[in-house]
Amino acid sequence: MDKTNVWAGLAVLGLACLGAAPPDNLKAVAETLRGEDVLAHIKVLASDAFEGRGPGTPGEDKTIAYLVDTFKAMGLKPGNPDGTFVQEVPLVGFTAKSTSGSIQVGSTTIDLKTSADWVAVSRRFANDSVSVEGSDVVFVGYGVVAPEYGWDDYKDVDVRGKTIVMLVNDPAVPDPAHPGELDPNLFKGRAMTYYGRWTYKYEIASKKGAAAALIVHESGPAGYPYSVVVGSWGRENVDIPSPDGNASHVAIEGWLSLEKASALLKASGQDFETLKKAAATKAFRPVSLDAKAKFEIKNVSRPIKSKNVVAKVEGSDPKLKDQIIIYTAHWDHLGRDPNLPGDQIYNGAADNASGVAAILEIAHGFAQLKPAPRRSILFLAVTAEEKGLLGAKYYASHPLYPLTQTLADMNMDVINLWGRTRDIVSVGQGNTTLDEVLASAAADKGRTVGPDAEPEKGMFYRSDHFEFAKQGVPSLNTKGGMDYLDKPAGYGKLKREEYTQKDYHKVSDEVKPDWDLTGAIEDLRLMFEVGYRIAQGDKFPEWKPGTEFKGVRDATLKPVGR
Repeated sequence: MDKTNVWAGLAVLGLACLGAAPPDNLKAVAETLRGEDVLAHIKVLASDAFEGRGPGTPGEDKTIAYLVDTFKAMGLKPGNPDGTFVQEVPLVGFTAKSTSGSIQVGSTTIDLKTSADWVAVSRRFANDSVSVEGSDVVFVGYGVVAPEYGWDDYKDVDVRGKTIVMLVNDPAVPDPAHPGELDPNLFKGRAMTYYGRWTYKYEIASKKGAAAALIVHESGPAGYPYSVVVGSWGRENVDIPSPDGNASHVAIEGWLSLEKASALLKASGQDFETLKKAAATKAFRPVSLDAKAKFEIKNVSRPIKSKNVVAKVEGSDPKLKDQIIIYTAHWDHLGRDPNLPGDQIYNGAADNASGVAAILEIAHGFAQLKPAPRRSILFLAVTAEEKGLLGAKYYASHPLYPLTQTLADMNMDVINLWGRTRDIVSVGQGNTTLDEVLASAAADKGRTVGPDAEPEKGMFYRSDHFEFAKQGVPSLNTKGGMDYLDKPAGYGKLKREEYTQKDYHKVSDEVKPDWDLTGAIEDLRLMFEVGYRIAQGDKFPEWKPGTEFKGVRDATLKPVGR
């Protein structure tokens, strides 16, 4: 049976056995990975029938069924030791049905209009209503406490019960030798660190006991326009329930538009640009705005029984088959918004039906290898990445296989959709010895490996591999290259910017007629070979000296050699 016809049949979940005898060598198998098959998967997963693949919706049910049936048709084994293809992930969905906010500065009342001026949620979803009243407002710069850099934006100021306003991204510290550039010795210069992520800023606000935490949105430092924040935060959000119902979490977390933040500071006798400049120094101290904040959020919550999908190609070496290499991609997107006029479905074709299609095609390759790799290969399609990497976080804290015996996680999140490139990008390049494996495999194909083309966006901290990295598992997150064949200089940058502005987290993220997956399939064949090399190797990949994750995992465990 022709493989293309098989994949086309997947759309109706009428799966059939592939039938053809698999090739018995790596190169021949790699050549069977095809862009047409990847595109067929994307078209199914990003179709309107899947309703945007929101966790806890009928779209999830269809997605899980599709992935499980596809893995079965390929001949993969259940990835969960309990004999199933799923890992249950308990979540709570919570929606701010109404939000109200105002800040009183002297005799001036600054009303915050939902969406236009601010967007906010409360993760204290055990409560139907969460309010903050009469809370002092303090500007805390970037809201960062980084002892390794000698940096503390809070100093000795007590912000318990207060509303803190902070800037997005890392402190933008000028390089003394090159004032037009950022200091590479502080917060990695142009590259975002975890201190720049909004997740960190709310975490530190909670630790400091703040009542509310508001981040000022700026499109450049954030890496996406304000509309993306509104689209994501203004709908149902999801989290992993904690025993205390998130009572220790900051009560109100939200974003302020740049215009409204500037108006607030001006009413308080301050200037946004002046404070922003001051905040880029170690000497900065929190600035009281002599203002009182009042917020209320009415929550509606529901339990969600979501799922990670997990499939396995078992290793052929009896001594090594209990050691694991993982390929991850998140199957979820933003679902459906019934409040939108016209198109209401966030199809998520690029983000991340494309990544899921990629690991499906790589799984197809590994399923054909005879003999199988020495170590086992796990394919993990995770839930709720768009809600804070929750599926990956849950797996990393409830692993089906010991993380001490997990050699690497390789993540696929938005593949190259625009043609062939001479290079491939490694987000987080320089962190692990996986770089050398990738570079060697790429060189064999006449290709090169480049660093993150947009380090200021903090991509290393924004996808599922990060949850594995936090547990000490070396991680590799590749993106399409920037040096396109037969395209003018700057084409790669242009396409990325175009996608971010026009399609990222918008209902327009659908399959496009001009997509060209010839480059994507070359990337997938490369990542297929990288996984094979790791599975056949004599030692674990390692974190390099000076990286924040080195030493997290027990370094005394060594894999068995040949």
